Amino acid sequence: MKQTSIYSERHQIAVDYLRELRVVQKLTQADVAEALGRPQTYVSDVEVGKRRLELLSVVSYCAALGVPFPAFAKELARRLNI
Repeated sequence: MKQTSIYSERHQIAVDYLRELRVVQKLTQADVAEALGRPQTYVSDVEVGKRRLELLSVVSYCAALGVPFPAFAKELARRLNI
């Protein structure tokens, strides 16, 4: 299986981290969706691993969460052991 697959362990770690950030910030899926200009189901699909995120989408997602992308990337790299 490709490492970039939505079914990969790496993808799951990334979406789990995005969800964790949302919960810590006390934001609902609807809050994040509104900031992204997307429906709430988009955020739900991301968090359950149904939707693959491209790099620029992750940058926008981080902005919606109020998390600087470099900080997100550094922590994600740590979690992925890379």
